[in-house]
Amino acid sequence: MKGQRGFVLLAKRPFSGLFHKVVRWQALHAERQTLAALSDDALKDIGLSRGDVEQDRHLHFWQDPLRK
Repeated sequence: MKGQRGFVLLAKRPFSGLFHKVVRWQALHAERQTLAALSDDALKDIGLSRGDVEQDRHLHFWQDPLRK
């Protein structure tokens, strides 16, 4: 049947979108940890303050500013 093909393809990979989100959350966590480890001078060079980094560091892992 023509109408069932999309359903079958969807059922084969029900968690494919979740995998990409988990990878993004891990990358976001690593970025936040790296920014927190930078010196104040290095943060100033990239246009951030220590307060910006601390505010971002305390966000939950699923709070993605780019919403990817």
